[in-house]
Amino acid sequence: MDFLEVIEKRHSVRAFTGEAVPRFLLDELIEDARTAPSSKNCKSSGFMILEDPDLIAAVGQMRDGGSHFLSQAPAAIVVLGDSAKSDMWVENSAISATFIQLSAVAHGLGTCWVQVRGRDRTLPDGSRQLAEDYLRDLLGIKEDYSVLCVIAVGYEG
Repeated sequence: MDFLEVIEKRHSVRAFTGEAVPRFLLDELIEDARTAPSSKNCKSSGFMILEDPDLIAAVGQMRDGGSHFLSQAPAAIVVLGDSAKSDMWVENSAISATFIQLSAVAHGLGTCWVQVRGRDRTLPDGSRQLAEDYLRDLLGIKEDYSVLCVIAVGYEG
């Protein structure tokens, strides 16, 4: 598939077949994301691959709306940024996330970006919690990293 075809075919996928995505494909998506340009070539983006269905379902609870479909995805990639490496971590991570999505199309996979940065969720007592703080606790994310988004990955259903 040529590049223009990849761009034309990319769209948000929120329904998946449930078929597992081979680990080598997920690793290829990350390797492609690592080639993304970054400010001063600082490579401030980081990634976590999630394949455990229960963990992905728990990640889907990070926001009040717009993330619950994650429980249907066989895999998810958490896109992180290291603000100690660059004050441009948001932009760098967004470019990396886009590379993941384009690479997925080239490999016959569907994706959907789920925004984390700046989003929150309502707790049972009515108070609010940042989606990022929820994920930090759930996934054990180090303080040096901030979460930009989670990308659902799978075969389109």
